[in-house]
Amino acid sequence: MKITILDYGAGNVPSVERALQRLGAESQRTNSPESISNAEALLLPGVGHYAALARALDEQNMRAPLIEALHRGVPFLGICLGLQVLFQSSEEAPHLHGLSLLPGRISALPSSVKLPHMGWNQLASKKDSRLLAGIASGAYFYFAHSYAALDSNGPFSATCTHGAEFAAVLEQKNIFAVQFHPEKSGDAGARVLQNFLRIAS
Repeated sequence: MKITILDYGAGNVPSVERALQRLGAESQRTNSPESISNAEALLLPGVGHYAALARALDEQNMRAPLIEALHRGVPFLGICLGLQVLFQSSEEAPHLHGLSLLPGRISALPSSVKLPHMGWNQLASKKDSRLLAGIASGAYFYFAHSYAALDSNGPFSATCTHGAEFAAVLEQKNIFAVQFHPEKSGDAGARVLQNFLRIAS
């Protein structure tokens, strides 16, 4: 099985590729609508501004084939912005639309804490998680963000807290997403990627 990485210009694509390679997984980068439509499994990494991703999905004609693939049941893993874009919109770029696969809006973390939320933090488990299988409760992961899904009523397997509680792991049918960066999260992050590879195979 080959993992198709959506490449819209995010800076963390090479590190995600290396992390997958270390696990023995084959991957390919693409911004081709046809490649997205034919993908066996999809991964959407993301760092930077929400607007860059939202605009790229439309300018590179990736939005429609991505939504169609996810509705069809293709396994998907979103990382950081790749989680946030699953929702309808974000306060970071309120005039742009997300994929609207989940209801609600991405919100800014409280200004009462240091932003961006940068560095290692612990997860709080909310329910059984296929992505977190075999990972100790309270494991640390690496975060780098100022916006998050704050509504605790979503399909969240685990949350994290930095000024407010937010979604750290999201799982709904074939759609999986994490707010942290597994490619920068050591052994625990590698296990998350390994679990996704197992789910997708």
